[in-house]
Amino acid sequence: MSESSPKKPFVITVGRQFGSGGRELGRELADRLGIAYYDKELLAEASKNSGIHHSFFEQNDEKFPSFLQGLFSFNLGHTPQYYYTGPSAITDDGLYKAISDFLLDRAEKESFVVVGRTADYILRDHPRTVNLFIHAPVEECVRRIRTRQPELSPEKATSLARKTNKLRSDYYNFFTDKEWGHASSYDLTFDSSRLPIKEIAGVVETYLRGRKLID
Repeated sequence: MSESSPKKPFVITVGRQFGSGGRELGRELADRLGIAYYDKELLAEASKNSGIHHSFFEQNDEKFPSFLQGLFSFNLGHTPQYYYTGPSAITDDGLYKAISDFLLDRAEKESFVVVGRTADYILRDHPRTVNLFIHAPVEECVRRIRTRQPELSPEKATSLARKTNKLRSDYYNFFTDKEWGHASSYDLTFDSSRLPIKEIAGVVETYLRGRKLID
């Protein structure tokens, strides 16, 4: 009796509102499933593979390209191609390509969870990708933010959440032909105020089994 062939690699992408627990969910899933996890780690790996200094990735992480001038050209259905001049022309283009190249390469070799960075769009042609989006009411996000940064007042935490979500939305909408946070862009969306993160992870595991991505 022949042994069953090993499962092919799969990827879980996690889009998230700031303070909604997306990073916590990503970690929980990676730990449960025994697979790699990429968040800030993605920046370090992309930097190493591309030869672009890590500081450029940190400074421009999930931010709309700055100093935009000139023309933009979007070729929908493929990685966006855009042309402009200015101080960030090389870094913005190079950083996004470096992240894309790393994710596309790793998706053929290993299973992993990746948080943000338009990963769902970059891996849109990968048949074994599950795309999640995590959101929560503002007051719940503020509570989580202040748990990590207790020095922030509720007003400052609210402002930080709105600013960060705007940056993520602008980044996502610029580099893709989809809308950040829109249900049609994802396989599953969760309000993290409704269930503990561990229980949400359990729902995702059930979905993965239904898709026959895990046993």
